[in-house]
Amino acid sequence: MSEARVERRLAAILAVDVAGYSRLMGADEEGTLAALRAVRRELGDPKIAEHRGRIVKTTGDGLLAEFASVVDAVRCAVEMQREMIARNAPAPAQRRIEFRMGINVGDIIIEDGDIFGDGVNIAARLEALAEPGGICLSAAAHEQVRDRLDLAFDDLGEQQVKNITRPVRTYRVALGASSRVALPAGAPLPLPDKPSIAVLPFQNMSGDPEQEYFVDGMVEDIITGLSRIKWLFVIARNSTFVYKGRAVDVKQIGHDLGVRYILEGSVRKLGNRVRITSQLIEATNAAHVWAERYDRALGDIFALQDELTISVVGAIEPTLRQAEVERAKRKRPDSLDAYDLYLCALPNTFIAMPETADQALDLLQQAITIEPNYAAAHAAIAFCHEVRYIRGGLLEDDKRTALRHARIAIATGGDDATALPPGRPL
Repeated sequence: MSEARVERRLAAILAVDVAGYSRLMGADEEGTLAALRAVRRELGDPKIAEHRGRIVKTTGDGLLAEFASVVDAVRCAVEMQREMIARNAPAPAQRRIEFRMGINVGDIIIEDGDIFGDGVNIAARLEALAEPGGICLSAAAHEQVRDRLDLAFDDLGEQQVKNITRPVRTYRVALGASSRVALPAGAPLPLPDKPSIAVLPFQNMSGDPEQEYFVDGMVEDIITGLSRIKWLFVIARNSTFVYKGRAVDVKQIGHDLGVRYILEGSVRKLGNRVRITSQLIEATNAAHVWAERYDRALGDIFALQDELTISVVGAIEPTLRQAEVERAKRKRPDSLDAYDLYLCALPNTFIAMPETADQALDLLQQAITIEPNYAAAHAAIAFCHEVRYIRGGLLEDDKRTALRHARIAIATGGDDATALPPGRPL
């Protein structure tokens, strides 16, 4: 009895994602989703259909499409990027939706309408290499279109990309203009209201390509772990892995991604042991905030990944919190926003004495005047009044005030641990 045959065909694959998607969603989830739906409805879907392509699947911040012709795929991508320049022109820089695109031609496997194989994987890796508003092609795709389309291409040389054994020769479409042209030269992305961090790919110092999956997997786990800290804005993996294998300037990365902190590190295998070093840097001034080294036995690789991830994330959270407190102290008093006022109040909040609670309350009241539904500030106010109640004479007014602010904190941020500071229940 013969085995079921696998369906294969040669296709041009277009991979698309949104640059800075996490930042856009952090600033305005509903507005970003509405804008993306409009772009797909009015531009993406019609253009792909016009050029005889098929949308294979969509994700929150991108899509995968296949074409029978590489020429059609590149024409479609170029027209979409050029139209996005016009759409973005009137929008504020921080609200612009910019696509990165990767195109490859190769053999694919088709199963239940989805497509798989290295042909697809390479397109996705090329998309990650593209600049916002840009298009990257594999050498195979470039060979098919270089004499057929009136386009110029920049040769980016061979690029080592994740999970692909051999380097991929990469070309960039020289569009002549990009969605970045309208921005002032060197204009940084604005920092989010809350602390922000980018985790760069760790450097594999072992010289062993087999360790790449371990290194990249650990970084992805760290990004996921940090994303669970609700007061922290974390840049998505797709935005940071474009720096893999490149010499980087942390100030420039902070400028490009709009983040305050950068986490970088390296991994070195030494016999049956592994050494991980990591450091947290404040991007604005390249100051080192925290650094640590971890030496572990190289046993169960996944258990080791989990252990190191927990160690790094557990160390970073309190360090970042303290760094933010110190940063707020350095700001001028007349420039403090609600978050900064909350940070300035924290040291006095947790001393848990009536006199320091009074000092914290002055700042916290200012914070909720600026942002009335600031759950963490309400939680801190509740804790300060609890301290006043327990250690300041058991005054009923303090008890009532503590309960009122505690209920507001739970109502507005009950799923956020920072809204529920430690302390004995009233």
